[in-house]
Amino acid sequence: MPTSPPTAEPGRPPTGPAAALPEGFGVALDPGTSLWSGDRVATGGSPWKVVRMGAAAVPLLAELRAAGRRGVVFHSPLGRALARQLLDHGFARPVPAPASGPYDVTVVVPAYGRPDELERTLRAVRGLPAIVVDDASPDPEPLRRVARTYGARLVRHEANQGPGAARDTGLRLVRTAFTAFVDSDCRPEPGWLDVLMPYFADPKVAVVAPRVVPDAADGRLLARYEAARSALDMGPKPALVRPGAKLGFVPSATLLVRNAALGAPAFDADLRLGEDVDFIWRTADLGWHVRYQPEARVVHTPRLDPKAWAKRRHEYGTSAPDLESRHPGRLVPARPSVWNLATLGLLTYGRPVSAAASVAATTYLLRRSLKGTSDDWKLSSAIVAKGVTADAAALGHALRREWWPLGLTCLAASPRSRLARAASAAMLAPIALEWVTRRPAMDPLRYTALRLMEDVSYGSGVTASAWRARTLAPLLPHIRTPFAERKKPAR
Repeated sequence: MPTSPPTAEPGRPPTGPAAALPEGFGVALDPGTSLWSGDRVATGGSPWKVVRMGAAAVPLLAELRAAGRRGVVFHSPLGRALARQLLDHGFARPVPAPASGPYDVTVVVPAYGRPDELERTLRAVRGLPAIVVDDASPDPEPLRRVARTYGARLVRHEANQGPGAARDTGLRLVRTAFTAFVDSDCRPEPGWLDVLMPYFADPKVAVVAPRVVPDAADGRLLARYEAARSALDMGPKPALVRPGAKLGFVPSATLLVRNAALGAPAFDADLRLGEDVDFIWRTADLGWHVRYQPEARVVHTPRLDPKAWAKRRHEYGTSAPDLESRHPGRLVPARPSVWNLATLGLLTYGRPVSAAASVAATTYLLRRSLKGTSDDWKLSSAIVAKGVTADAAALGHALRREWWPLGLTCLAASPRSRLARAASAAMLAPIALEWVTRRPAMDPLRYTALRLMEDVSYGSGVTASAWRARTLAPLLPHIRTPFAERKKPAR
């Protein structure tokens, strides 16, 4: 299968004065940002990092910390430059000035059959110019009737080409500055553009994604599970979306995009699945910002037939080899540190003193790169604790998904093996935490069973497609060495 990206590169984001934030554009510290050593060191960002701050930034950071969620509008050149840097690294989130329509937006809807769903979508975006791309539906007439009823322009592919190609077909017909890609099973809630459009006041923002939530009208077990954990729902926290960040991608079910940032074509038509991940990663790699803003909500129709639901998760996993070939190393299932592996191994086999020694050694090595901060021991200890916990969770995640045969074996062998019990704990503890924090409308046993079924379905797609592609890349971990953890913090 071809592995080349779309032929035309998207435009590069502005730099220098052209990238400056407009007057009145506020910023607030991201909730994941922590300040240390009298605000001279920050941890957090997208991806997570440790950064030393200059002395001139300290009073401005103190002002941001005091302002909390409401944020600060900086008027001085230094303040605006700091705001730009904090946004670029994910240490701050934007607080743009409110806006109201009309907006220069065209809606593009890729469709394949399901005229009833298309009608609900077009009703939700009524008042905006809309282009429906029929991706070779077997019976095109119902889609034509719906598009005609709502005044949407309809174009048709004679052969099915996939959702990415359908979006690009619509994009070529757009004459507005912005495009909203909305799948035909999605309905944006009123006011969605009022929430999303203000973020484009930042000239480096290329994409803003809303929160996509399932229709909760159905009371069946799978519907209740979807309401708590939909594959399209990226959660309640806004984020800067980047490869390697806590939120590494957003689905293309609904995306609002700046057309000047897009290539031609924007999506890789060779990808039938994972085209949204590829699109987001390529856009972020060029330096554009992709933002997730859950205050804007879109309702979608979930698949509630158990076989169809599991099959779709399996299909998502089959995109792994194609994405790996385009973005080498980004789909590594786990990246544990050798020090953290040693610590976890010692704890597993009942050696708490040796595990403590391993933690102490790791903390000492890390402290050397943080020397000069007033609380370097405290900061180093916090980073090491975070790393051990994160690596344990990542290994459990991989055992549920990419390494699912080994994970299921560990669950079965846990009564007889200390190692299997530790692996099972790493697999199940995050699910238990999810159940406690999300409080789904079901008991923990059924939630755990569905969660494992979802992960195994996805993981089986990864393993099956990796076998067909004759590659182990999406299945192999990357072990980080001590030297990788001793890098000096960025400035």
